[in-house]
Formats: sequence, C-alpha cells, structure tokens
Amino acid sequence: MTSHQPNENAKFPEGQSGFWKWLNHRTGIDDVLKTALYEPIPGGARFAYIFGSGLLFIFISQVITGVFLALYYVPSADHAHTTVAYITKAVTAGSFLRSLHAYGASAMVVVLFLHLSQTFIYGSYKGKREILWLSGCVLFALVLGMAFTGYLLPWDQRAYFATAVGTNAASEIPLVGESLKLLMRGGTEMGTLTISRFFVAHVFLIPAFIFALVGSHIFLFRKAGAAGPVDEDPIEPKQQPELFYPRQVLMDLALTALLIVFLGLLSFFVPMQIGPPANPADAQYVPRPEWYYLPIFQWLKYWHGSAAIVGVLMIPTVLVLAVVALPFFDRSAERRPWKRPIAMSSYIFLVVALLGLGLRSGYVDRHDPSVAQQLAKQKTEEDEYARKPFEPELSSLSLAAANVALADPAAAKGKAIFEAQSCNACHGDAGVGTAAAPALVGIKAKYSAEQVENLFKHPTAKMTAGGMPPIDLPPDDLKALITYVRSLN
Repeated sequence: MTSHQPNENAKFPEGQSGFWKWLNHRTGIDDVLKTALYEPIPGGARFAYIFGSGLLFIFISQVITGVFLALYYVPSADHAHTTVAYITKAVTAGSFLRSLHAYGASAMVVVLFLHLSQTFIYGSYKGKREILWLSGCVLFALVLGMAFTGYLLPWDQRAYFATAVGTNAASEIPLVGESLKLLMRGGTEMGTLTISRFFVAHVFLIPAFIFALVGSHIFLFRKAGAAGPVDEDPIEPKQQPELFYPRQVLMDLALTALLIVFLGLLSFFVPMQIGPPANPADAQYVPRPEWYYLPIFQWLKYWHGSAAIVGVLMIPTVLVLAVVALPFFDRSAERRPWKRPIAMSSYIFLVVALLGLGLRSGYVDRHDPSVAQQLAKQKTEEDEYARKPFEPELSSLSLAAANVALADPAAAKGKAIFEAQSCNACHGDAGVGTAAAPALVGIKAKYSAEQVENLFKHPTAKMTAGGMPPIDLPPDDLKALITYVRSLN
C-alpha cells in the first residue's frame, strides 16, 4: 500500500442492518466513508495534526449559530443595535448563542494560526503542495475578513468606532485607499449602507468563498497526501503509514470536545456584552479593535505622512508575498526545523513582533492617564448598559400604539388629540417619555380613568413646575384622550 492510496482491503463490517444496506445500495455511502476515513498517514497519527479538523468544526459552529442570530437581526442603522440587544437580553439562550458566535470567531483565528504554524514548522508545504499552501493562505485572509465584517454588526459604540478606525486605515493605501474606503462604507460616512454591505459580506459573500476554499483545500490535501513527520520525505513517503481511522479521528474528536467545553463554559459564565448604541457625535470615545487586530493597530501608529507608503503598503506587501510564495522559493526537501535556521528565525521574529506590538498597545493605553481613564469610563458604561433590561426602540412602541388606536376608534381619536395638543412634544411619540416629561406608558396600571381625568384638569404642583398646563377639552375629546393614554401599555 502506498501512502497516497486508501487501503483497498479495508472493509466496513458485514451484517449491516437492512436500512444501512438499502441506503448504501442507493448512495454508495460505504465507499464515501472508506475514502474519507482510510486516508493513510505516514508515520502514524499525531496530535500535531488535529488543528485542521478543529477549524472545520469551528466553522460549522459559526454557520449554525450565525443562522440563528440572523433570524432576529435587521441590518440597518435604525434597528441593528436594538435587535442585537433583544437577542442578548430577551431571547431565550440568545446571550449564550451570541457569545458562542463571538468567542468562536476568536477561537477560529487562534486555531487557524496554530494550523498554519504547524504546517510551516513541519515543512508540510513542501513536495508539490504549493497550491495547497496558497489555498490555506487565502483561507486565513478570509477568516480575518469574516472577523472584521462581523465586528460592526452589533452597531454599539465599540463596534462603530473600531470599524471607523479600520476603514480609515484602508484609506491610507496609496492610489486606491479612498476608493476602497468609499466601497466599504457605501459613502463618506458610516450608516445603514455600511451595515448592509458588511452584513452581505459577512453572511453571504465571504462564507461562500470559505466553503469553496475548504472544499478545494481538502481535495488538494487528499491529492497530495499527508506530509507526515518532519523526518519524512515530502514527495515519496517511506515510513509505515497508519490509516486516519480510528486513532487520528479520536485525536481530532478530543480537540473538538475541548473546544465545545471551553467555548460553552466561557459563553455561559462570561457572556459577551453589548454596549450602548453607536453615537457618531461622541468625540471622546477611544476606539480599540479586537485583540487579534491590535498588532496591526499599533503598527499603523508609527507611520504618518509620506512614510505611510512604506509602513502601510510596502512592508506588508513584501511580507504577504514572502509568506504566500514560500513553497516556490523554498524547494529543498529538508523539513526538520533545526536544519532550517533562516526559516525558523524568520517565523520566530514575526511571532515575537506581533506579540510585542499587541502588548505594546495595551501598555501604552495603561500608562496614558487620559486614555486609561476614558477606557475605564467606556467599560463602566458598557457594564451599566448590559445590566439594564431590554427596552424596545421608539418606532416599535409607536407602532404598537398605532395598532391599538386602529383597533379602538376612541383611542384613535385620542391619539389625534394627543398630537394636536402637542403632548408628544414633551411626553414623546406614543408617550415613551423624554428629558422634558416622564413616560405615560403603563399609566393604566397606576391610575383609574377618573384619576387621570382629575390630573389632566388639576395638575399637581410638580406637574405644573414641569410645564404641564391644565387640559380644557370638551367631555368627549377628554374621554378619548384618556382612553388613548391608558392604552399605552
């Protein structure tokens, strides 16, 4: 048996059930499972090979949780934050699902980095695996794109300003930067067009590319065969192979189980919060990206003016090209890390640089008193908002009030009087309240119709001090107004 062919003598157990025989006869599922599970691994199964399957599991988890979140989400500047707040605060298990999705994004970045690192350290990109490596690099870029586009969707303060920084950074790219920024934002400012574009990219475009690349990646991997340990020949493996099933399957399942437990416990005990809604007029807010973008964020701080073309365009371009083209200029068959000092030194330098930039960003924030104070204030505001119960947006309350008015002619007449008397100028549309006057919602539970009529005709001293005049209306009009006000539940 060669290392690139499944074991032809391997067979699934005989004596299958009638249903399985029927299904196999019509689908050939035995052959599919045989092809999938009997992949030979030169040198045997190892825990170093588990990250690819872990990535596939996380991606499927992201798709499933994303579908449930999309059932409630509305991609517009008016409703995005409210729908995410509703998911987090009101929907059963909504906070848990959203946390799974958010933490899953970080887990995917981590596991993908580990997978690429293992591939590089083991020299598994060698031996006619150039296209396989290229597909992995593109998948890495797509995962980062998924994280970037998904970060804006809650439309809270953190998401809005972090994405504003990210899109502004894109404008620093010479020649095409401003056009790229306009394309991402849908205009000069961020709004509904920005959310809709990020939503389409996050839910449709990028996942479609990921599905296609994952399929291609698996096909190319099976075509080239597993590279095996570092002392194996990348082109003609010579070590005794071991089938993917059962030992490697069990090792992969161990990582999957660990991810399920870790992400589940993290989502349950440390749920992802949502902050106050985005306020573009807040000039004091200090934006910070997600942790995996902090090194890039810190790097961009060092390049301004004419030097931006070097730090923003030239150095990243050279670095990306060097990584992508690695299998084309590293043609030797040597895979042992200790025999590849230049490659390993470059890898260590890059990892240390990224860690250093990320840590430096946090260090600068902690040692700048004004920034540290503002960040602490922002965190406090997020915590306070997270503790508040869900509050429907104004348009929802107005719609509910309009529906009540349509169902009751007296309430409909009272609604017209409420607006004609400019009551909504102080008490807000549908009586939701403003800074000038309290909410009238739920007044039916506090006062009877007679008590409301008495308050309208004879306001208390506190109401008079707040600008509430006595209401002098014909009896029928006053009754209709009271009916409408008491319908605001």
